[in-house]
Amino acid sequence: MPHLRDIPLAYLEIVMVGTRFPENVGMAVRACANMGCGGVILAAPERWDVEKARPLATAKGMQRLEAVRVVDSLSAAVRDKVRVYGTTARTGGWRQSVLTPEQAAEELAPLLLEDCPTALVFGPEDRGLNNAEIESCQRLVTIPTSGDASSLNVAQAVLLLAYECRKAVLRVTSAPSGVPAGDPAEGSRRITQAERDLLYARLRETLLAIDFLRPDNPEYFLMPVRRFLGKSTIRRHEMDMLMGICRQVNRLVQKKGDGRVAEKKQMFAIYGTR
Repeated sequence: MPHLRDIPLAYLEIVMVGTRFPENVGMAVRACANMGCGGVILAAPERWDVEKARPLATAKGMQRLEAVRVVDSLSAAVRDKVRVYGTTARTGGWRQSVLTPEQAAEELAPLLLEDCPTALVFGPEDRGLNNAEIESCQRLVTIPTSGDASSLNVAQAVLLLAYECRKAVLRVTSAPSGVPAGDPAEGSRRITQAERDLLYARLRETLLAIDFLRPDNPEYFLMPVRRFLGKSTIRRHEMDMLMGICRQVNRLVQKKGDGRVAEKKQMFAIYGTR
């Protein structure tokens, strides 16, 4: 049986949004080194000072600390990811169907063993992820804590979730059957977050065209659709199928609209202004 320390999570990256304290980044980097995660991405950090992070990263995390990437938005951080999990301490509303760390890790393990780029997203220290940032995450994870102290230090949360992912990968690789073989019928790679965003944009356009979404706040009413599709890792050929369905629906809507315009013109030609 492979030892826990021999199983890296090279395709799992930690995304920290709007971080205020470089020291927390240093501790998160150390956690990534301990668990074998791919590294840390900072999305629009409030403050970033590598020298303040260095003592907390320690010598074990120094290589990953030097490799920390800084990008200007969460969407830029996760655009190439196949699966994105956001963390939240708040539930209710659209923050429903949240997973425990163990459940999220069980979903992530097969993807990591397929070398699929994945991300765990953590919000700012003072408020966590907002609703707009949550939209970039396909699944939500919450860590069960005492009601008297529901929020964790962000670096502690990073360590806890990375550890659960590592345990889940170990369980899969140590099973008698090994890593499950891929289904040949699946036929194509899993789509990235950037491709998923394109799909959501096309779905939004189509669902507005058929009056499924309310035009006053379409993003809010699209959220259940995003949550539903976020439960699965869509393959590229499946995305192409859904995009094709949307194109055909839009053509039919357009055709119907053109027919109504032609009918009105014909009626006007016959009856004039009467």
